[in-house]
Amino acid sequence: MTTAPWRDPALPAAARVDDLLSRMTLEEKTAQLYGVWVGAATDGDGVAPHQHDMTADRSDDEWAELITLGLGQLTRSFGTAPVDPVVGGRGPGRVPGSDDEGAEGTTLGLAQPTLSFGTSPVDPARDAKPLPPPQRRIAGAGRFGIPAVAHEECLAGFTAWRATAYPVPLAWGATFDPPLVEEMAHRIGEDLRSVGVHQGLAPVLDVVRDPRWGRVEETVGEDPYLVGTIGAAYVRGLESAGVIATLKHFAGYASSAGARNLAPVRAGVREFADVTLPPFEMALREGGARSVMAAYNETDGVPASADPGLLTELLRERWGFTGTVVADYFGIGFLETLHRVAGSPAEAAHTALAAGIDVELPTLKCYGKPLVEAVRAEEIPEELVDRAARRVLLQKCELGLLDEDWTPEPATTTRIDLDSPANRTLARRVAEESVVLLDNPDGVLPLPPDARIAVVGPRAADALAMLGCYSFPSHVLTHHPEVPMGIEIPTVLEALRAELPDAKVTFAEGCGVSDPETAGFAEAVARASEADVCLAVLGDRAGLFGRGTSGEGCDVTDLRLPGAQGELLDALVATGVPVVLVLLTGRPYALGRWHGRLAAVVQAFFPGEEGGPAVAGVLSGRVNPSGRLPVSVPRVPGGQPWTYLQPPLGLAGEVSNLDPTPLYAFGHGGSYASFAWGDFTGGEDPTEIGTDGSYDVSLTVRNTGDRAGAEVVQLYLHDPVASVTRPDVRLIGYQRVELAPGEASRMRFRFHADLSSFTDRSGRRVVEPGALELRLAASSADVRHTARLALTGPVRVLGTERRLWCGVEAGRAS
Repeated sequence: MTTAPWRDPALPAAARVDDLLSRMTLEEKTAQLYGVWVGAATDGDGVAPHQHDMTADRSDDEWAELITLGLGQLTRSFGTAPVDPVVGGRGPGRVPGSDDEGAEGTTLGLAQPTLSFGTSPVDPARDAKPLPPPQRRIAGAGRFGIPAVAHEECLAGFTAWRATAYPVPLAWGATFDPPLVEEMAHRIGEDLRSVGVHQGLAPVLDVVRDPRWGRVEETVGEDPYLVGTIGAAYVRGLESAGVIATLKHFAGYASSAGARNLAPVRAGVREFADVTLPPFEMALREGGARSVMAAYNETDGVPASADPGLLTELLRERWGFTGTVVADYFGIGFLETLHRVAGSPAEAAHTALAAGIDVELPTLKCYGKPLVEAVRAEEIPEELVDRAARRVLLQKCELGLLDEDWTPEPATTTRIDLDSPANRTLARRVAEESVVLLDNPDGVLPLPPDARIAVVGPRAADALAMLGCYSFPSHVLTHHPEVPMGIEIPTVLEALRAELPDAKVTFAEGCGVSDPETAGFAEAVARASEADVCLAVLGDRAGLFGRGTSGEGCDVTDLRLPGAQGELLDALVATGVPVVLVLLTGRPYALGRWHGRLAAVVQAFFPGEEGGPAVAGVLSGRVNPSGRLPVSVPRVPGGQPWTYLQPPLGLAGEVSNLDPTPLYAFGHGGSYASFAWGDFTGGEDPTEIGTDGSYDVSLTVRNTGDRAGAEVVQLYLHDPVASVTRPDVRLIGYQRVELAPGEASRMRFRFHADLSSFTDRSGRRVVEPGALELRLAASSADVRHTARLALTGPVRVLGTERRLWCGVEAGRAS
């Protein structure tokens, strides 16, 4: 039997795909351009915007007919509902008469309530087989036997029941530790691949522009260099496990007006080019991401999903991207229903395809029948379908899905544990490195081992206080209260009692997270009054679309602590007992009201399932805090939006009575150790280098304390005069170093003039001659050493090969 050329792995992928496309009908090609999402809620209580408007129940027969054409993607087989399609009894979602009936098979193997689904939770650790039955069914139903690409959310770990819930991306940013994030992402990728998932919808590379936005917890921070370096590390980790990383949300989503989810973006050309885009470019060039998700937002009237300038000219023609562009959930349909730039599903499909979106997610609406009919009517060029299908099939070829020996079965036959001890150890490391000691003026921390401690607050005894809105327990299980958590999540209260067994620990909730009730204040004050120290554990509840205080669609009007928590803190401080504020949040909150009145302040950004022990370890002193702020902490709740990337008139000045200076600056964080910075190689006189030159900045950091600790040295650029206004300072390099008592490290930052580039008035990226300052600092506001440079020579116009990151060498010093 002769093997068709498209099945021959010895041929180049492009030749195989060209052969396959030549054999496909229009309907079969378009079938590669959409996913299906079985089990998506249609009752208005979903996990994606307008889910109830954009999804419809389908019968067994409809699904069986649909997959005869093939299928591009399977949406969230593990992450939709805790339903078991493979264990015991009649498998859910089975087409009657299928080969798998009565065993473990399903048509799509997903949680679709209308298809007689079962009720037992998906347990990947026990069976790991929700995907093989539907994949076999999909491959067997079509002429070509091509399976679907299975994608899942993996923003803070694999969003599946019983999978490790890692800290959220804002906590990754707080670590300032790309290698650790890369290790975590590799582990997440291995778990995804072990159960047959091909694509992960992460990382989020949006740069925070307004901390009132609900999705701040999903970002890495407010600086594009930090977002880009941490994001690229995550991409490298995920891709190294064989999983396609998906960069989102491309682009501008976090700059929405008024911090409202999906609101229009009014960013200027330079803000877009110099703040929004660099993390994506870095994650593509330095990380090797193979997919990009188009954002929901419009920028200056043009939706991202309808913008060929963004998705084709910039992404593909200038940056050289060759992977797939996928729609954010329902984003193509929104061109008709929300943006109103298309008059029908067919027009939306045409607009999106022409812009450069290859795959409609999460399920078919525009790229199915409306697209086929419009192509048949010659309203849409078939070449657009061919272009997208070629990209999708090339990626399937890379994944081995076109190979004759493809099998849906997991590569391993051993028991799969998605929350293994190794996972939990890694989750603990990330959590511990992410905790930020904001203030400890009198050395109240670490706590004495035998102290009388009153633990107060609505976040102290709730396991969900550790998790962001895209963790499975917060994202899905809140709709299934009958299903157990599936993973162990120690609370701060539990972890503290385990950490300090000789301490006398009492507890009072005090108030709820978001309600205004104060009835519990009296008990909380009584417990605090009896103690040597009070821990006020306050913060957010992650949720979706107004069902939480942080998360997608949970935007806020200002940065006051939610509900009555601020008033509770006032009451605790009034007792005169030292109060340590512990924050478990998805965004920064204004703390100026209590500045100077608190014994200490500890910030953790949704630190994951091991966050309780990590926070308790910092409080006890077992863990020396080393986290640094990836976002500024404001002094007052109003006056937003503001981040540290401000030109002169964005800073405090006599022209306005409002002072936006944060209480704690970007990059700030304390330690129980002390560090000396010396032997700096930079004088008072400027050093001349060309506009294509480089310069090394070196210093020695020594641990002068009596315990091991980690210091984070940050390099900032100050451009005194430029042809357009520039941020007063911006991060261009950093290095985290762990040192034993008395130990020292010699660091060399290798600055290149490309790192001073920006977008000029004509839209070109340029390096201009003139003065520069390189500032070595402990935060954006705590400068320790300055090197002055004078760039000489002509204005230099940069292309896409410019240097994106600052190399750092660190070694032991005597």
